[in-house]
Amino acid sequence: MSYPGMGSQQQPHQQQQSSMQMYQQQALQRSLALIKEAVEGEMEDRLFYTYLIKEAPTKEQKQIIASIRDDEIGHNRMFRQIYKDITGQDIQVPTDVQFEKPKTYKEGLVKALFGELKAVEKYRVIRQGLPNEYYRDILFNIITDEIKHSAKYNYLITINQNTRVTETETQTMSGPDQLVMYIEPLVQEALKEVNEGINLTHLFQEYILAGVLVGDGYTPEEAIKTVEKWEKTGESQLLVKSKKLGQQR
Repeated sequence: MSYPGMGSQQQPHQQQQSSMQMYQQQALQRSLALIKEAVEGEMEDRLFYTYLIKEAPTKEQKQIIASIRDDEIGHNRMFRQIYKDITGQDIQVPTDVQFEKPKTYKEGLVKALFGELKAVEKYRVIRQGLPNEYYRDILFNIITDEIKHSAKYNYLITINQNTRVTETETQTMSGPDQLVMYIEPLVQEALKEVNEGINLTHLFQEYILAGVLVGDGYTPEEAIKTVEKWEKTGESQLLVKSKKLGQQR
């Protein structure tokens, strides 16, 4: 038995469901296109990492870049699997790749840093369009790795800022794992703010700036407090502006 008005109530609900399904399908297709784009850049990325490792002036720096490269190879493998699970197809990677070397090692590090930041934005879009929590968790872990890579590249840029670090000088410094542990407070604070929904532009400004301060001799804790003070007092108008932009979204 039908009642007056029931049909008119069901129709908007059906339209809403249809619109939602269309949105989800479009988001999934966008995610798949971006995954394909990321995987297709694999060969160029490998050539880029080979260049950076070759040009790195110390064993320590070579090890740091090699660890990032190995993470990225793992990410690529995960992206391939997600794409095949959803589409049933393999991604074909072009082999005739043109690689333009950076003019200097330091320029390559800067390019790599901004590449990591751009990747985080792209991977956020991919994550939003994936169909289940399992795949979204994989992307969250990949994004976490990219944030860590940004901190490592920032460290490399800092130690190459003014002078070329020699192998002898590096032997007196802590090893790569100890350095990673040293910046762990920055990484953990950044991850906490990601979970709290802080917009990534503001987040990157805060923690890359904190990384620069660590390179200038601050402890990670001192660096975080200093950046927070600049934001709260308005000494850095750009930090204040980027945080307000995030709150408006």
